[in-house]
Order: sequence, then C-alpha cells, then structure tokens
Amino acid sequence: MREHGGSLPGASHYTAPMSSQLLMIEDDARLAQMVGEYLGQSGLLVTHCADGRSGLAQLQGPDAGPLPDLVILDLMLPDMDGLEVCRRIRSLQGHAAQVPVLMLTAKGDPMDRIIGLELGADDYLPKPFEPRELLARIRAILRRRTDGGSMAAATQVLRFGTLEIDRDARTVTVAGEPADLTSYQFDLLAALAERAGRVLTRDQIMEAVRGRELEAFDRSIDVHMGRIRAAIEQDAKNPRRILTVRGVGYVFAKQQD
Repeated sequence: MREHGGSLPGASHYTAPMSSQLLMIEDDARLAQMVGEYLGQSGLLVTHCADGRSGLAQLQGPDAGPLPDLVILDLMLPDMDGLEVCRRIRSLQGHAAQVPVLMLTAKGDPMDRIIGLELGADDYLPKPFEPRELLARIRAILRRRTDGGSMAAATQVLRFGTLEIDRDARTVTVAGEPADLTSYQFDLLAALAERAGRVLTRDQIMEAVRGRELEAFDRSIDVHMGRIRAAIEQDAKNPRRILTVRGVGYVFAKQQD
C-alpha cells in the first residue's frame, strides 16, 4: 500500500477508492498500515496520526482539513492516553465534537471501556481484534449516521415537554439549551422516543439502532443511558424521561414535564 505524507508531522494517508474518510490515532505504525490497507479494500480512506496531539490537530485547528466520518482511537498513546483524547474531542467546537469515536481498548479491561463510553466514545473494540469485526463496527456506525440523516418520518421533530429531538438536524435541546450527546447516544434516544410508552429490552434497543449484533459488552447500553440521562434529565438520579424497568430494559415516558 502506498503511503504519502499528510498535512501534519506524524500523519499519513493510505490511498483507496474514497467513500468515507476515517482518522486513526494509533502509535503502532505497523498496525495502522495494516488497518489502512485492509479498510482501503472496502473504499475507506484512512488518515493515520501517531499521537494524540497530531490527531486532535486534524480535527480542529489551522491545519485541519475536512472532518473525518469516524475516528479510530487507541487507548495507549505516547503523549496522552486515548481517554484524554476522547474527552478533548467532545470538548471541541462545532461539528468536530460530534465525530463518532471507535475506541481500541486492552482486552479484558472493562473499566477502560466503561470510562471511554462515559467520556463520549460511540463504540469500543478490544485488542487484538479481527479486521472483519473492525470493518463491521465501522460500517454500523456510518450506517447509523446515514440512516439518521435520511429518515422519512412525517414529523422530524419529536417534542416531549421542554425536550425536543430534531431527527433531521440530529440535535437535542432541553428548554432551548443544546444537550451534549454522541452520535450513537442520539440514535439511542431517538429510538426510545419514537417508541414512547413501550418497554424495550437491551437487545430490542440495539436492534432498533441497527448494527449492534456484534455487541458483547452488555454494560455499554447502561453506560450510554446514564450519559443520556445526564444530558436531558433535570435529575439524572431520579429520571422522569428514561425509566428503568428492572430485569427488562428501558421505557421512554410519554407524559413528561
């Protein structure tokens, strides 16, 4: 695979038929090249950055280009850990803060995965991983974004009291103030709101947002729900919008403030 220089030191590109553009922040150059070549066969253009600072600069700053469709983020980096990079991505200005993040974590370390999801990662994949699983998860995230932007529902804005969910713009506001949600968390919230009053199991929720058949970490849904509650509930510890049905799953309340 041909490799040529990027716009920043430590950044390189793997040429492929372009359909979606990905940013991989990974200090293992050999792994990054293998992933870039493999994903390139499926028409994905991968830009590689070897450390967190150069990766963040690709997303926002004087040298930043078009935003990637997805960030593949390693947990262990030479200058800062992936959790800090994820936190900084979510604190960027504008659309850069909403770029989906797929985090690569150490196998058998669920705490890192929980923290990563709490900081705003959309998905995770433990190392070592099968390239086909990585591709499947990337496609699932990209498909959710595409489907979310092209929904043909009669009413694009769902309103529940002071809560508004704009499915076309993919934004959520509470009393006019924007709620900070990742792309995947938006999809989860929209899936629940569209089925307000119905109790959904975790499997039904994952099926509703599609592409989660590879999910093996059951706690991830609960972590995301906690993040959503923190963003839309007046009191996340005593929620009135997203209710837990013990032993079953969750229900989005029809009657709210």
